[in-house]
Amino acid sequence: MSATVQTAVQTTVQTAVQTAVMGVSGYAGAELARLLARHPQLAAAKPVLMSRAETAGGTLGALYPALEDSFGTGQLAVEAFAWETLAERGVKVLFLATPHESSRELAPEALERGLRVIDLSGAWRLEQAENRAVYGFHDENAARAEATQRAAVYGMPELHREQIREARMVANPGCYATAAILALKPLMAAGVVDEESGVICDAKSGVSGAGKAATATTHFMHAGENFSAYGVFTHRHVGELLEQLSVAREAMTFTPHLLPIARGILATSYVRLRERMTQEQMSAIFTSFYAGSPMVRLRGGSLPEIQHVARTNYCDIGWRVAPDGRRAVIVSCLDNLLKGAAGQAVQNLNVMMGWPEREGLE
Repeated sequence: MSATVQTAVQTTVQTAVQTAVMGVSGYAGAELARLLARHPQLAAAKPVLMSRAETAGGTLGALYPALEDSFGTGQLAVEAFAWETLAERGVKVLFLATPHESSRELAPEALERGLRVIDLSGAWRLEQAENRAVYGFHDENAARAEATQRAAVYGMPELHREQIREARMVANPGCYATAAILALKPLMAAGVVDEESGVICDAKSGVSGAGKAATATTHFMHAGENFSAYGVFTHRHVGELLEQLSVAREAMTFTPHLLPIARGILATSYVRLRERMTQEQMSAIFTSFYAGSPMVRLRGGSLPEIQHVARTNYCDIGWRVAPDGRRAVIVSCLDNLLKGAAGQAVQNLNVMMGWPEREGLE
């Protein structure tokens, strides 16, 4: 081995960041394990995979046979969660792919133990108490929870890249919220939307967005060959739209729908414009806003489809301006388990570590 190569290998080992995933038995957790196991910056430090005691004790491949690959992903052990194990393995970054209530308990202690946290749940996404109320959190230590909330950065790199870079606590956005916010934020930031006329987002998601546990409305006999709206005026992701778009509650109408497919989101947003615009003028707004954002692909007047983004970390955005120049329709598509969950979490890790943002995601 040459001296140059040996030095490069030593540098890789010395700078490797040990990660851990709690909640690897879920869909997003499994995707996260797959991405981290194959991440070129983490080749010298495979992720520590953890789960509840009842699903621990085997390998990732036993839970998800599709993850048996040449990277050894399927052979990674799934261990019962323990703080002592994290300390022994030298974990520096903890991913929480856990239910909201679990993340609400685990994240504060992780911060106190000196870990950096990327949480995929909705536990820490919302700054305003009125928006958090939809989750019904009851914290035993309110002061501790408030301190954690103050430390949390909303984990959408396209909006908060600089804050994420220094964050100890990153709250990964919701899947619907990611699709809607990325579609609408450039226009809202440019001040071209007539908010008094209302902003409408009509979004559809595959069944995996509801999580792994089957319910009366997500099992095959209900979802198969069906299409239904749900969570009208009550969906948990609405608060994220209000806070990140800085739009009034009475101006925002968001309606989610369940598609009979495994994964993917298509969101169609409708806005009225303050002044007449052309397709080219709108294109200029999107192009300027997403300059330097490698995980957003702008399609212009060619509207994206779910099959264009499935199993990728891209969000594709297309738009059409009406002939009168006063109305616009924006279509955004993403994979709810990747850009809407695990992929975005790894994108946040890349930003936190100073690595190329698309590293391990293409």
